[in-house]
Amino acid sequence: MSLLDIKNLDVFFKSGKDRDFQAVNNVSLSLNEGEILGIVGESGSGKSVTALLILGLLPYPKAYHSDKSSIIFQNQELIGMDNDDFCKIRGNEISYIFQEPMSSLNPLHKIGKQISESLKLHQNLNKKQLKQEVIKLLKAVKIPNPEQKINAYPFELSGGQRQRVMIAMAIANNPKILIADEPTTALDVTIQEQIIELLTELKSKLNMSIIFISHNLRLIHKIADNIAVMHNGKIVEYGSSEQIFNNPHDNYTKTLISSTLLLKNKKKNKNNKILKADNITVEFPLKRNIFGQVTSKLTAVNNISFELNQGETLGIVGESGSGKTTLAFSLVNLVKHSGKVSLKKGDIQIVFQDPYNSLNPRMKIGDIITEGLSIKYKGITKEEKQNKLLEILNNIGLEPSVADKYPHEFSGGQRQRIALARALIIKPKVLILDEPTSALDVTIQVQIIELLRKLQNEFNLSYIFISHDMHAIKSLSQKIMVMKDGRVVESGTADEIFNNPKQPYTKKLIKSSMLDKS
Repeated sequence: MSLLDIKNLDVFFKSGKDRDFQAVNNVSLSLNEGEILGIVGESGSGKSVTALLILGLLPYPKAYHSDKSSIIFQNQELIGMDNDDFCKIRGNEISYIFQEPMSSLNPLHKIGKQISESLKLHQNLNKKQLKQEVIKLLKAVKIPNPEQKINAYPFELSGGQRQRVMIAMAIANNPKILIADEPTTALDVTIQEQIIELLTELKSKLNMSIIFISHNLRLIHKIADNIAVMHNGKIVEYGSSEQIFNNPHDNYTKTLISSTLLLKNKKKNKNNKILKADNITVEFPLKRNIFGQVTSKLTAVNNISFELNQGETLGIVGESGSGKTTLAFSLVNLVKHSGKVSLKKGDIQIVFQDPYNSLNPRMKIGDIITEGLSIKYKGITKEEKQNKLLEILNNIGLEPSVADKYPHEFSGGQRQRIALARALIIKPKVLILDEPTSALDVTIQVQIIELLRKLQNEFNLSYIFISHDMHAIKSLSQKIMVMKDGRVVESGTADEIFNNPKQPYTKKLIKSSMLDKS
């Protein structure tokens, strides 16, 4: 039985120009009782705008709709509904989980107080009943030690726990519909798996319907009964999860699926060692006594050794806190460490996870990319700089005109190309790639992976590729190290790790990355 019907939905935003921007174009969807509907698409596809509109959360009057647009929930028209009537629905009958819990949770209030706010608004409970209900909700979302956690602040919780708190807030009043907007984007793959399992379990227990929004088709396939694929504001394909995956009709859907099923790099490498790390250990002091002596410390990287051949990719995989990024920083002396790093030829460069934060917003792209040339090549002329800039822009697939623009004028994928250009212009032999695709849409991820393969083949580059995404790791790496709690728990060739993993943790990571719903 249909619970929510979206018909002929158009959403426009006033732009102040000759033509307003249309974010959603003639979208029609239905959500049935007890169903999980997945809406998948890349950034700018219109999926979040559609979801926000269901609860009237668009910036009116800048946003507006066509006369034919309609959203019916339990025989009520939601478009144009009075705000007082909407307040009875928001958080009560329809709840929303936002993408980034740290931005949605108030850092100044304990989580118990924040969860209780929705209960106070919609239910007549006394102080003792409120506390009991909050503890019950924390238990329902499987937060450990809920009696203690109600007094915790958001910063004291892990990313996965904060997302569970957001889910607890959303289900507080037993809503009929839960809208989950990219609820797992910032989480490790095993935590993503836990959130998926939790939502599925809660759906059955509470008899909820769920709209699950993501750019990750693998996750959508795992959780959704039906899938709507959105592109440029339109639904380009709509059907059952199995139908979409096994028999896609639209070319964009086929592109998303092929992006999810990244092919492994079969390139073979000669045994030509270029980098050797021996017994790398990184320790951070936690406590000192009154004399300044360290009395307690955290070992972030524990006695790790490995070798890297020329033209080879070593994939380092692990969850947040495993030590993989700290290990990378130690290789380029960004953190103090013991042990020895031997680099046989040339330089080593690093490309960071978030290119927007690593690019100076006040500098033009040309200056950002060429900044390192003056350090490596003393006395380099302006003309020589310009020639090297044009050469590297051509290599990474960007037009020369980008040199006079600023970082904010580019998409995430373009900024990552710019970050690559900055690292590659001084012609390093080893490139460390720290989560270079994690913040990108799946089709852009594939473009960056393909670009990295091309550059590796052209310049015989060696990569240390760091990620928590097993698909990305498999697509580029010949050798893999699996890290947990600062240690290497398993290492070997990519084929050995994926086809015959020995450690339970490795098996858990691989299972979390699989496409099936088992």
